Amino acid sequence: MRELQETFADELVIISVHAAKFTTEKHTENIRQAAKRHHMANPVVNDAEFKMWSHYAVRAWPTVVLIDPAGHVIATQAGEVHADELIPTIEEMIARFAADGKLDRTPLAYDRPEEDAPTELLRYPSKVLAVPLENKLFIADTGNHRILEVLLDANAATGQIINTIGSGTAGLQDGSYQAACFDSPHGLALWEDTLYVADTENHAIRKIDLQTQRVTTIAGTGNKARGLSVPAAAPLAMNLRSPWAISVVQEGLLLIAMAGSHQIWALIGDDQIGVFAGSGAEALVDGPRAEAGFNQPSDLVLHMNHLFVADAEASAIRLLTLDEDPQVGTLIGQGLFEWGDVDGIGDAVRLQHPTGLCGQAGLLYIADSFNHKIKTLDPRTGEVLTLVGDGDAGNIDGKFSNARLYEPEGVDILEDLLFIADTNNHSVRVANLETGILHTLDIQA
Repeated sequence: MRELQETFADELVIISVHAAKFTTEKHTENIRQAAKRHHMANPVVNDAEFKMWSHYAVRAWPTVVLIDPAGHVIATQAGEVHADELIPTIEEMIARFAADGKLDRTPLAYDRPEEDAPTELLRYPSKVLAVPLENKLFIADTGNHRILEVLLDANAATGQIINTIGSGTAGLQDGSYQAACFDSPHGLALWEDTLYVADTENHAIRKIDLQTQRVTTIAGTGNKARGLSVPAAAPLAMNLRSPWAISVVQEGLLLIAMAGSHQIWALIGDDQIGVFAGSGAEALVDGPRAEAGFNQPSDLVLHMNHLFVADAEASAIRLLTLDEDPQVGTLIGQGLFEWGDVDGIGDAVRLQHPTGLCGQAGLLYIADSFNHKIKTLDPRTGEVLTLVGDGDAGNIDGKFSNARLYEPEGVDILEDLLFIADTNNHSVRVANLETGILHTLDIQA
């Protein structure tokens, strides 16, 4: 849509209609936050009651409806749309209506809410990575297009920024910490002195050498991939599709949550990248890795000799065995249209768009994003319990049961401290598992 908007700046009006799938997505303020986060420059309608959805006979997300200057629907296309597929039709419409004198190039006037001036150090942080022994925390400061390296005090009450990685301007540029550019980075993974980054909007995997303080692109071209069944290829020649999280299996072997194609990919050194698991169909399907279906996988954690996956759109937690015959299974979740906020065991449990996952001592910690909660999952019993949050969006420290978060997207754990990327509160929160108290990390520039 951005490409179309730039190509036809004087002729095309784009109106986004948000018909919510999840309950949390129905609230206008949450939609406003998402629009700001993604720097949307066009009007957004909250179609909470699906009235416009029904009027235009929409059946799938996303759907593009093309309307001519006379108000007639001339094309409807469901599924992911690429700009070059629509450009010829729009050009033909412009020529025809301009020739008839019926093309109005007057800019659309509407009250666009100004983006808030940043008052916080962070802007929509999405992922955190705690470093044992060094008492450090890496933060994907997604809205500011950078990575922060933070030194923590003994109780993680305060943190001092010791390195800012990235210029803060969206782009795809390698080089020094100051010169390098990211675009909405998310997942982080560490192997010795190398930090790996899922650079989501650049559709790339980046490598940060913490010793030389250099950023290098190791996979992706910067272009968004099309299609699902692509043969493995050289990493820098392969188009990727919204990588969201990374896990290091061993030196030279990364597993990547490729959210845009609903798959798990593998990057093998400098030689090869390709699909490791997932057919590409957006579905909750278990079984052999090539036949399994995922639903916008958004985080990964290696724990208990398995790869666990936060499968966001299915409100599910999946697992992938890493033996000679890898299999995909489901611990929690029933499918794309089953969600809620229900603790319990196994099939009775409901989550709502979980996007963060970490593990320690046989327990998984889940950022249950749209429920504004942190929950625990025992993979052996299937039991899920709320740990932090009362289910309402907010920004309140204190006892876990009374504390409030606002769409947390990332979690990581360091002994008794659980670090939370509290995305819409533009902050990092710290849950002390020993005291049962949540506090906000005071980050000093």
